[in-house]
Amino acid sequence: MELSAREFLADRARRWETLTGSGLPGQLDALARAAVACLQAGAKILAFGNGGSAAQAQHLSGEMTGRFLRDRRPLPAMALPAEASALTGIANDYGYEEIFARQIEAHGRPGDMALGLTTSGRSPNVVAALRQAREMGLTAALLSGGDGGEAAEAADLAVLVPSSETDFIQEAHGAAIHYICHCVEAAFAEGERA
Repeated sequence: MELSAREFLADRARRWETLTGSGLPGQLDALARAAVACLQAGAKILAFGNGGSAAQAQHLSGEMTGRFLRDRRPLPAMALPAEASALTGIANDYGYEEIFARQIEAHGRPGDMALGLTTSGRSPNVVAALRQAREMGLTAALLSGGDGGEAAEAADLAVLVPSSETDFIQEAHGAAIHYICHCVEAAFAEGERA
């Protein structure tokens, strides 16, 4: 074993501390505000990514349509990677690069948020989907790492974890998703009490 659990966790604590002094908190606040505004306007969030990022897109969708910490009405969110028949059909007929862009074209409406997740910012299918979203008048939002690559250029809003290590970027994306959920639930709990 390279590291003990204690050493691993101490290393992670140091890395998390560096994030608070980066541009990430301001970027994340902007994304959370945009997500709240989107849902308050009756629009939806379409989340997507590959591999671990696909799982995180599904996690966000589950928290929105189910519940996070509080009971509240279900909120419209969809994880595009969960659509197995659409993914395989689109990949077969149009190529893997189009698997999310075509779903955005089918399900997206102006005012919706398209939230792409890619640790590198270089996933061609995420870049294509963000471009499709902008073209259609959706908010193109991104969770990525490093400089966000081509995906950041295609996005309206980008949250960039200042790291090149995939596992740490994914951990930070998980925390970002939970922060968005906290903000959404706080806004909707207030609205439902009023």
